[in-house]
Amino acid sequence: MGVITRAQAISEARKLGLDLVEIAPKGSPPVVKIVNFGKFRYAEERKLKEQKKKAKNAELKEVRFSPFIAEGDYRTRFRRVSRFLNEGSKVKLVIVFKGRQMGGKKFGYSLLEDILSELGEAVSVDMQPKFLGRHLAMVVSPLKKKRKNAETKNQKERS
Repeated sequence: MGVITRAQAISEARKLGLDLVEIAPKGSPPVVKIVNFGKFRYAEERKLKEQKKKAKNAELKEVRFSPFIAEGDYRTRFRRVSRFLNEGSKVKLVIVFKGRQMGGKKFGYSLLEDILSELGEAVSVDMQPKFLGRHLAMVVSPLKKKRKNAETKNQKERS
């Protein structure tokens, strides 16, 4: 209908037996629609439900290491970290120091650097390594753009 006065909009809505619903109140001028308000509200609720279904809750998984971890244990935990990242979860890498191990904090930092270098550019660091009591913690999350780009390239190559 274009830009009309409030009185004209209300009279048009009454003629049609419908409601005047404000869609964008902050616009200049505000945007309104002439619709059945019950149906409009129902449609909006359905849109919100669909959005909630599609949104994946980013979980935070925690994997604990020791600063002087054996190679086999390291490999097992590293596989778990990479699996969590592939599933789209954030991962909190925690290195637990016990007793006199607190004297070798540099080993914890070097272990985290090794993990990051092995993961490559597929992750982003959300929280830099920092000590929380006797735990050295760092949070990493997957880069979704890289994975989606790789999937689209694979699909293009197949066709």
